[in-house]
Amino acid sequence: MKITIARRRLRLMAAAVAALPLGLTGATSSPAESSAAVGCPTAELFATDNTAVITDPDAPRLRTRLTRFDHEVRGIMRANGAAPVASQLLEGVFWSGELQQATYERSREFDIGRVGRDGLDHIAGVIATTYRQESVLTFRCLPRTSPQTDALEIEAPGVSASRLHDELVADPVARDELGGGSVTVDGRLILVAPLADLPLAREFAAKLGVDRRTAQVHYGDREFVSRTRSVPALSRPRACRHIPVVRPRGGPGGVWCVRSQGAGESL
Repeated sequence: MKITIARRRLRLMAAAVAALPLGLTGATSSPAESSAAVGCPTAELFATDNTAVITDPDAPRLRTRLTRFDHEVRGIMRANGAAPVASQLLEGVFWSGELQQATYERSREFDIGRVGRDGLDHIAGVIATTYRQESVLTFRCLPRTSPQTDALEIEAPGVSASRLHDELVADPVARDELGGGSVTVDGRLILVAPLADLPLAREFAAKLGVDRRTAQVHYGDREFVSRTRSVPALSRPRACRHIPVVRPRGGPGGVWCVRSQGAGESL
């Protein structure tokens, strides 16, 4: 995957989600929005082990459950003092300006406890390095009024990957500015985006059929963490046939972004 595409994906994931929390049809917050802090984990991390550009929606690698990846990432979190809570599969759809077509990504979202900002950044850097990702998206849940809050995360039921694809391809502004987004395998949209992208994200979410009354909105700080130049020995997963070894100078080259899950935005 080329670096330009990877960066685009990361920007996408963050931007698409941010626009929903203030309401899809007006400025008044819904009950779900006013309870944004409920059910929000300490932190979230969006990542994949894929480094290829996938343009075929029926590609076999999009059917993987990333089970080994899930176990390995949890191990990295524990090795660095954090507490992995849960993870879920995501199906991402992103627009490639270079290819002028939609691309697809299978990734996982991880809920993390017992971790601060620096610890989360370090863990994301280790994961990016280990799996040759250009960036890994993180989101820390914070009060809406926190001076560190710069993004929103929206979760809403009733959105399929195919619907996301169709609306993205049909909307030149959304695909160029937001880039794409992700849905869980059971059809829940997850969008993370900067607060500044609210109007466009709100409009696109409405096109996806999102009902603001059932959407859950979380506020917080989102970061796109790049590969580390070096990873201390204690931070690396143990070398074995299941876990890649991190090279001293940052590991082999490669890119990813969620692009999201990835992308300064990932819708």
